[in-house]
Amino acid sequence: MVRLVLVLGDQLSTNLHGLRKADKTRDVVVMSEVDAEARYAPHHPKKIAFTFMAMRQFAQSLRNDGWDVRYSKLDDPDNTQSIAGELIRHASAQVTAGIIVTEPGEWRLIDALADLPIPVHTLSDDRFIATHSDFDDWADGRKQLRMEYFYRDMRRKTGLLMDGDKPEGGKWNYDHDNRKPAPNDIKYDGPLRFSPDQEVLDLVATQYGDNFGDLTPFWFATTAQDAQKSLDHWIGYALPKFGDYQDAMLTDQPFMYHAIIGLYLNAGLLDPLAVCQQVEAAYRSGHAPLNAVEGFIRQIIGWREYMRGIYFREGRDYIGRNNLQHDRKLPPVFWGAQTKMHCMAQTVAQTAREAYAHHIQRLMVTGNFALLAGIDPKHVHEWYLAVYADAYEWVEAPNVIGMSQFADGGIIASKPYISSGNYIHKMSNYCKSCAYGVQDKTGPDACPFNLLYWQFLDRHRDKFKGNPRMGNMYRVWDRMDEAKRALVLAEAHAWLGKLDAGDVV
Repeated sequence: MVRLVLVLGDQLSTNLHGLRKADKTRDVVVMSEVDAEARYAPHHPKKIAFTFMAMRQFAQSLRNDGWDVRYSKLDDPDNTQSIAGELIRHASAQVTAGIIVTEPGEWRLIDALADLPIPVHTLSDDRFIATHSDFDDWADGRKQLRMEYFYRDMRRKTGLLMDGDKPEGGKWNYDHDNRKPAPNDIKYDGPLRFSPDQEVLDLVATQYGDNFGDLTPFWFATTAQDAQKSLDHWIGYALPKFGDYQDAMLTDQPFMYHAIIGLYLNAGLLDPLAVCQQVEAAYRSGHAPLNAVEGFIRQIIGWREYMRGIYFREGRDYIGRNNLQHDRKLPPVFWGAQTKMHCMAQTVAQTAREAYAHHIQRLMVTGNFALLAGIDPKHVHEWYLAVYADAYEWVEAPNVIGMSQFADGGIIASKPYISSGNYIHKMSNYCKSCAYGVQDKTGPDACPFNLLYWQFLDRHRDKFKGNPRMGNMYRVWDRMDEAKRALVLAEAHAWLGKLDAGDVV
C-alpha cells in the first residue's frame, strides 16, 4: 500500500529522513501551502512568499527526481487549509498504509499530527548535529546549561576547527576579537539577490498584504543551488571582515558583513555541517581569519544546536514562562509607529523592509528595550516569530524567552542582557542621529535606555542583588546620590507612562 510522506516548508532537504526511508516507486510525497500555517502568527509577507516559492521549487525538483508529489497551492479550491486536513484528504483518495513524518520543529505541529486518525510514523530530524538524546546526555546532571560547554562538545564531535584534541589556535572562543565598533563604512555590497516568482508574490499580496512588512522588493534565494551561490558570495567577499564587525550597527546598513543564510539553513536549503566545513576551508586556505571563522561556526553548531536542544528539553510550556512577571503590552513602536529613538526606528524599519535584523539588533536594541520596559515576554516572542524570515519556534523561542528576556529564570543566560544607551553608542552610529542624548542620564533629552536600565535594576533588586555578574551594577547605583536615584526612577516612570498612553516616545 501507498504511504504518504509529509514534507513541511522548513524541511526542503533532499536528504530528509522521511524521504530516505520512503520508497520512490510507491510512496507519495505530500506538500501543502495552507492558510493555517501562514496565519498561526502574522508572518512577514516576505517569509510567507519565501516559503511558498521554496516549496514549489523543491516539489518540482522531487518530481524531476522521479517522486510522485501531491502539491496543494494555497488557492487550490480543494485545499483544506491545514496540514492535518491535507493529509486526511490525500489519504482518503487512496488506500494508505500510513504517514511518514520527519519530526516537525514546533510542538504545535507535533501535537496536531499526533491527533490524526491515520497511523503516523515519526522519524528524527537528523539534519541536526545533536540528537535530542545527545543534548539530554550533555545536560543531565549539570547545574548550569551554558552554551559554551555544549559548543566545545560539538567542536569535538564534528572535528571543526580542531587541532587533534585541542581547539585550533589554542582557544575555543575568539569572541573578544569580534567586538569592534562600527567602521566608517562597509566595503561589501550585501547578499546576492535573485528574481522572485511573480505568481507567488501576487498570491501573497492578495492574501497577506496587510501583514506587517514589505513584500517587495523580494530578493531571497528559493532553491538550494541559489542558496549555495549566496553562501559562496558571502564567503568570497564578506567572511574575512565578519568577525571584526559582527556586533556593529550602522544607520542604513542592514546587512554589514553578515551572511543572511539563517533562513536558508532553517528551511533546509543549506546543510549546517556542510556550511561550516566550507567556512572552515576558507580559514585553512588563508582566505579568512580564525576569529571570523570561529565566530560564525559557533553560531551554527553552538547557538543553533543549543537552542533546539533547550526548546525540546524544556517542553511545551517554555514559551509561556515569565520569571520576571513582566506584563506590559507590546507598544506600537514595534509595529513601526513613530519614535524618537533612532536605534529602535532603524531596527524596526529594517525589519519591515527586509524581514531581517542581525543578532545584536535583535538582542541589544529591540530585545534590550523590551526587557527594560517590562514587556510581557510572550508578546515579545510572538513578535519575533512573526517578523523575521528565519524565525521558527524551535530556534526563535529560546533566543527570546531565555536569552533576550530572561523569562526562563536563567536556564540559558547567567544574567539579563541589559544595557544603558552606552552599549548602543559604542557599537553603532545610531546615537548621532537620535533626538535623545545618549550622554544625558536625566532630563527631557535623556536616552530612555539610560533611565530604564537603572529602573530595571531597582525594581528587580531582590532577584539579582546576589548575582555575581551584576554586583558592580548595583554598587554603582548605590553610590549615586539618593536624590539622583529618585529623579531617575521618577523620570523612567513618567517615560513609561507616555509609552503606555501611546504618545510618541
